[in-house]
Amino acid sequence: MAVLGKKEIEQAIREGMIEFLPSIDRFQLQPNSVDLRIGWGFYMPQNWRLTQEGRVAVRPDYLGNTFNKENFTFIELSPGQYFEVLPGEHVLMSTFEQIQLNAGNIIAILHPRSSMIRRGLIIESGVVDAYYKGSMLIPVFNGTNHVIRLYPGERCYQLVFERLEGSMSEEEAGKHGVVAAKYTGSTPGHSSARKDSDEEIKFIKSGDIQGLKSNFPVVTP
Repeated sequence: MAVLGKKEIEQAIREGMIEFLPSIDRFQLQPNSVDLRIGWGFYMPQNWRLTQEGRVAVRPDYLGNTFNKENFTFIELSPGQYFEVLPGEHVLMSTFEQIQLNAGNIIAILHPRSSMIRRGLIIESGVVDAYYKGSMLIPVFNGTNHVIRLYPGERCYQLVFERLEGSMSEEEAGKHGVVAAKYTGSTPGHSSARKDSDEEIKFIKSGDIQGLKSNFPVVTP
């Protein structure tokens, strides 16, 4: 694989292989990456709810349901507002831009900007697959003992684009293991994820990992 530099990124944007909505500005284009800005949407995990039984803890089953909106409070800020991440707090932040990769041989790796890490934010990285389309929801954790204030529009993440040695079809890129891609098509206020295969979950919950591997080999004899 080869990392795309500034000129290659600009060329890919002109040719429609990489698209941003809204379009990126000159502050965002770096020598070998593109910075993404913080969006307006934030998801706050709920740790309790009031039921007929009383105040009960929220105990999400992420294996059975990877993203249940009922376990989160969605906050959408207005222009001029900011978001303060409390010490030890975990939130999900949307990206301001939506991205669309329209080539079967271009992927992107999401990294945190070093300036955000120096503030004390722990930001998860990830892979953006070929033909992905949508916003991204980024897990963020405040690892300090002070409040970290964030403004929508701040450059928080960076995408490093890589060109694969081979190319794949959109159908191939949309297949993650044996199920469809989870997050493609996400928007800040409508982020959802398809759960993993029921067959895989059944093997995992039963503890039969060897049976899982035997029944779903990558290469058959």
